[in-house]
Amino acid sequence: MSLLVISDLTLRIAGRTLLDHADLSIEPGRKVGLVGRNGAGKSTLLGAIAGDSAPDGGEIRLSSRARMARVKQEAPADGASLLETVLAGDAERTALLNEAETSTDPVRIGEIHERLTAIQADSAPARAGSVLAGLGFSAEAQRRPVSDFSGGWRMRVSLATALFLEPDLLLLDEPTNHLDLEATLWLEGWLTRFAGAALIVSHDRGLLDSCVDAIAHLDKGKLSLTPGGYENFVRIRTEQALQQARAAERIAAQRAHMQSFVDRFRAKATKARQAQARLKALEKLPVIESVVEDAPTRFAFPEPEQLAPPMFTANRVSLGYGGAPVLSNLSFRLDMEDRIALLGANGNGKSTLAKLIAGRLEPLSGTVDRNSRLKIGYFAQHQAEELVLHQTPIDHMERALPKALPPVVRAQLARFGLDADRAETPVKDLSGGEKARLLLALATRDAPQLLILDEPTNHLDLDARDALVRALSEFEGAVLLISHDPHLVEMVADRLWLVADGKVTPFEGDMADYRRWLIEQNRATNRTKQDTQAQASRKDDRRERAEARKAQAPLRKIIKDTEAALGKLATERAKIEATLADPALYSEGKANDVTRLNTRLAAIGKEQAELEERWLEAEAELENAAVED
Repeated sequence: MSLLVISDLTLRIAGRTLLDHADLSIEPGRKVGLVGRNGAGKSTLLGAIAGDSAPDGGEIRLSSRARMARVKQEAPADGASLLETVLAGDAERTALLNEAETSTDPVRIGEIHERLTAIQADSAPARAGSVLAGLGFSAEAQRRPVSDFSGGWRMRVSLATALFLEPDLLLLDEPTNHLDLEATLWLEGWLTRFAGAALIVSHDRGLLDSCVDAIAHLDKGKLSLTPGGYENFVRIRTEQALQQARAAERIAAQRAHMQSFVDRFRAKATKARQAQARLKALEKLPVIESVVEDAPTRFAFPEPEQLAPPMFTANRVSLGYGGAPVLSNLSFRLDMEDRIALLGANGNGKSTLAKLIAGRLEPLSGTVDRNSRLKIGYFAQHQAEELVLHQTPIDHMERALPKALPPVVRAQLARFGLDADRAETPVKDLSGGEKARLLLALATRDAPQLLILDEPTNHLDLDARDALVRALSEFEGAVLLISHDPHLVEMVADRLWLVADGKVTPFEGDMADYRRWLIEQNRATNRTKQDTQAQASRKDDRRERAEARKAQAPLRKIIKDTEAALGKLATERAKIEATLADPALYSEGKANDVTRLNTRLAAIGKEQAELEERWLEAEAELENAAVED
């Protein structure tokens, strides 16, 4: 039985049809990756499934009593702590706890506690803390208010809330955006273990290959399902396209041959019948449209002016905020042929280093030298917040290039796939990927010699990511890259710098080596934590066991005394039964002894029953105490 059924679905936005009589079915426990070009309607489809908008046709049906969770665009920036925010995501648990504090009906209170036990409410804080820790929040950070964190980190809180709920159906829209590689690896492991179903919009090749059972492709308003991960989807799609193209060529050749016969012999009486037969055969030939792919996405960076090395030098630099250093004692140089990727967990200082090189942050100490003709193109995803929503890309580019003629303005936008229609569309109506393209166009308008790209692929679809890789391979300047996308790093960078513990050091190896190094670091950290916790818990265990033994001593004495009394009664009972079995007892004059012994035997039975009940009660109480411990 399917968990989610989408049948004959039509969705329109501002008069544009995104889904046209589309169908999709997801079974319980199945994880499906949803892919398609930017603006195809993937996020709109997730919103419709979540109930944000009503379909224009068809239906979306979720199995009855199935629980669904979706990552919201941003967690509330209020005074609640991260842990409280995630726990509040479980509406049932929150409502039951609130009712338990106000209810006076004993029966209802019993029902509430029974339900809280069933949903494992007591373990909820530990489970929520585990999810937050996996996404990079320390125990101290989990106690801080959400309002202390930036938008990217609040997005992690939204993701943590959805994962904590462990619903029957999980809807994820670009879950690895704003995650570093460490958190991305953790998320991949979590999704692999997750027992529920998931529909995941993602442009992360690693996630789509390691965590999904099938790929749903949204193209030209239709949904098609392909088993396996993204790599298998590309292979099958390519094979189908080739087969369809060959079939179209074969039918076209057959049609041309028949038409040639008809054209030659239609007027000849001796061939007229055959010509008519060929015409009928022509009508029956299937019409196979050859595969016409959308125009491939293309990016192009302007050609920079060449500079003599070094174009940038830092000597014993410390940098940070408010006088507090984040990175210390850095010395390095950059030349035009450099392709460097910065690795390390979020918060370690990668973006801080990028701001220093971009000239947006002055060093606390040390010296920085830049070539006087050096131009730097700086891309950071947070710059999308600086875009003017009611203005078009043309408005933004004209402001950035005040002396440029209109054809030059449009040409710079076209370098990143913003055609005439998109160039005249208000920013508020652009997709996330289209806004990213605009930011890339703005960052490179002056033909910079150095590109600093801080998470450039967030919101770019897979085709656009490939276009970015191709453009960077052709770019003749230097690149400093910060990205959680291992594929992008592997294709672009030839040097890796690790930003950690307040330092920047070269990392010897490739991304596969870095992934293995991360796993080993996590294991070592977990071993250290486990050893520390084990030492503390052993001491606590000894104390708790001593206290438990002291508390359980009265119960153990009752059990011991009861067992001794039962033993004595069993011995006495055996003696009486042996006496009653002796024929000599029933001789004349011993009737009173028989009556006395039977009376005592009945009394022993009653005493044994009472003692056994007392023993069972004490044993049960002792067993319950042991379970609680």
